[in-house]
Amino acid sequence: MIKLSQAAVDEIQRLKSKQKQPNLLFCLTVKPGGCSGWFYDMSFKDGHTLRDGDRILISDNIQIVVSNETLEHIQDLTIEYSEDLMGGGFRFYNSQASTVCGCGNSFSKAH
Repeated sequence: MIKLSQAAVDEIQRLKSKQKQPNLLFCLTVKPGGCSGWFYDMSFKDGHTLRDGDRILISDNIQIVVSNETLEHIQDLTIEYSEDLMGGGFRFYNSQASTVCGCGNSFSKAH
């Protein structure tokens, strides 16, 4: 369902290690807003505070928490991480997106 590049795995692990809390899980959410209608939001969530409707997906040994609402927007999502002259950042490649904004963090879907 969600594919992570090795660079994305490395960056998620690096960011998690800075938090110094062993029970944290990587959380991916899709929220209304952004340039194109929906945007990706990433955070860490304590594994003890999962809500009803949260699902844990595993990709490359990374546990990813997503809600059922988010899951419908991210089928076959690929997350990559790269650094360039403007700095580092995650890049999202969503096969369900009909339009993606220039920054790549916002998208729209055909209905």
